[in-house]
Amino acid sequence: MKITELKVTPTELREFDLPEGFEAKHIEDIVEIFNTPLVGSYNWDYTDADTRIKKLYELGKELNWNGSIDLDWDNHIGKDEFPMKAELIARMEGPLSMLPDDQKLEYMRHDTAWSLSQFLHGEQGALLVASQLVSCAPTYQAKLYAASQTFDEARHVEVFNKYIRKVHGMEYPINKNLKALIDKILTDPRWDLKFIGMQIIIEGLALAAFQTTKETTNCPLLRQLVHYVIRDEARHVTFGVNYLEEFLQTLTEEEVEDRAMFCYEACVIMRDRIINTELPAKWFNMSEDDIRELIANDATNDQFRNLLFTRVLPNLKRIGLLTDKVKPLYEELGLLQYQDSDSDFEIDWAELNKPLEDVEEIDEQAQAGLSSHF
Repeated sequence: MKITELKVTPTELREFDLPEGFEAKHIEDIVEIFNTPLVGSYNWDYTDADTRIKKLYELGKELNWNGSIDLDWDNHIGKDEFPMKAELIARMEGPLSMLPDDQKLEYMRHDTAWSLSQFLHGEQGALLVASQLVSCAPTYQAKLYAASQTFDEARHVEVFNKYIRKVHGMEYPINKNLKALIDKILTDPRWDLKFIGMQIIIEGLALAAFQTTKETTNCPLLRQLVHYVIRDEARHVTFGVNYLEEFLQTLTEEEVEDRAMFCYEACVIMRDRIINTELPAKWFNMSEDDIRELIANDATNDQFRNLLFTRVLPNLKRIGLLTDKVKPLYEELGLLQYQDSDSDFEIDWAELNKPLEDVEEIDEQAQAGLSSHF
């Protein structure tokens, strides 16, 4: 085992053409150290009341899926196939639409690898935060649920890593703004901010991004993979909403406003900064401002933004973090309109209790979702 410690986050593309005779001893683990003043807590009251948290924990046990056997790993696109559905490619505008098909394919392969790499890195962040919550969550049922979520996140890291290597053969480094947000959540000593940052903000981003991927990808395997991940993430968000709603009422007004501002700043980062500026700059010689304007006017990105804030804003309102002081800030961004969308607090238990859907049903759902947006 060889472990290499880095002082800064890697910035280079990694490709996975392994040499003949590659063995485990050739693996080099590349790590970046972070320190956190984590305050843990024992809980000596094992009373197990019949609550929503307990129900979510039981669902997590019942509906565990195995990425090695429940996904059809042979049912994926080849490197000569476009990763996005044909009807979306036909709608493309801007410099990408002007490229010859072979260059367009190569660009889209890299762009998809970049997005999936952010999923992978984000899931590792979720894995680390969930493991912290096991120690610092103050109640018995929350510790049990956080433990089950840790296993979920490990499975997500596993399947995204396997997909990226098998189908795309390349991995991009983490976006610096996503890294900064995860760093903030991991290193903050307040256990409730970890809940807020991960269960409400990061998982809300994940649900929106995965739903968009499910509807737009041309790959049956990826549709199935993100669909199963979505089912897990929906439970995680619901856990956060249910757990935080009561606790945040015990904080002072100043403490609530501090957390509300953190959520606003995190939403700005997710909306405006977690985007791929490197690839358009390299291929089309565009400035970062031009790239942001181009992406902001893209229909698919607009669909993602709508999905994101219809999931996040109502949950922030439900738990009391859409305060009168931060509402004008969301209004300036044109986001306050989403505050009254359906909240994940009102969980559809029948939907979460369903057995895992097969590939055909997932494909039908994805196409119906895409058709509703265009």
